[in-house]
Amino acid sequence: MSVKPESKTVVVLGGGALGVSTALHLAKLGAAVTLVTEAELCSGASGRSLSWLNSAGERSLEYHVLRMAGVDRYRTLFAQDPTRDWLRFDGGLFWPANDVAGTRARHAYEKAHGYDSLLVDPQSVAKVDEHVNPQAVAETAIYNPGEGWVSLPHLIEFLAQQLHALDVKIVEHAGKASVLTEGQRACGIRSEKAGEFRADAVLVACGPWTPDVVAPLGVNIPNGSPVSMLVTSKPSAHGLKVVMNTPRAAVRPNPGSTLAVDHDWYEEDIVKQPDGSYTIAESVVQTLMQEAGKLIASDEPLTAQGWKIGLKPIPGDGNPVLGELEKVPGCFVAFTHSGATLALIVGELLAGEIVSGEKHPMLSGFRAERFG
Repeated sequence: MSVKPESKTVVVLGGGALGVSTALHLAKLGAAVTLVTEAELCSGASGRSLSWLNSAGERSLEYHVLRMAGVDRYRTLFAQDPTRDWLRFDGGLFWPANDVAGTRARHAYEKAHGYDSLLVDPQSVAKVDEHVNPQAVAETAIYNPGEGWVSLPHLIEFLAQQLHALDVKIVEHAGKASVLTEGQRACGIRSEKAGEFRADAVLVACGPWTPDVVAPLGVNIPNGSPVSMLVTSKPSAHGLKVVMNTPRAAVRPNPGSTLAVDHDWYEEDIVKQPDGSYTIAESVVQTLMQEAGKLIASDEPLTAQGWKIGLKPIPGDGNPVLGELEKVPGCFVAFTHSGATLALIVGELLAGEIVSGEKHPMLSGFRAERFG
């Protein structure tokens, strides 16, 4: 016998894009929701994400379909107010280092399943975005017109306003938390600083810490989360519109005439401190910004305004882990590298599963049980 939506109580553990989105969809379905987060909203991986909205490159068909549904939900949000400066669809540019054959193979793969993919070169890139430096572009690059980007801090603020309007309880600075069970079923969470919260169902959406939270329940989710960094530039007249993923820097526009920049070549330069925080030499940040500056057709130097370092959530096999745990009924998880692209659609689908008890077919290939 199913529980009526209006009587369903749910605790969402995690204040990032996935947690906030699912909490909002749950509330809209009539569930009584409490959102609990270790620190403040968007203090984790969502606050340092490049948040490039795409399904480019090679991946399984079911993952591609889910990501395209994710992009679709953002397009709906964009259409409601195209003037938002924190959600844009101006396409993406990609090229690897010295691999024309690989670029053409990726382009062919994308075209084979209907992904909008065009080949460009230094001579034609101005038609894509005149603010891209043609001298930096590879001999052969890919332009994906349907791609975009979102500023997750702005998105989370937008969604949180709706949570407040629906009287959803948000508990910040609760410290680390664990899942409570009665028998084998989840019945709430216990937090270090805010106490216990009982519920009919629990969603664990703690980014890279999700595997650690469910491990005491006897659930193994391999964790491949690396340490990463996102740098925000000082405001400049860069004029850039597209997202760029290149061999030495990944760059996207950001609200306030700034840019968001990241990559992975400097990961070995990140140092973990005794208190668990991470640091990096400012000279490495400056080098990254110099690399990003080379991509833009401007003589104005690109300088860092600030940077955030922490774990980037990536499941061990690279694919999302979504849905209810068979070993622990009532406990759901949301753990994925593509948290930005999937935030809206996964929040919608998980909320539907939690309230109705019916598994959504689009999530069938992403259950935790695939790890055995």
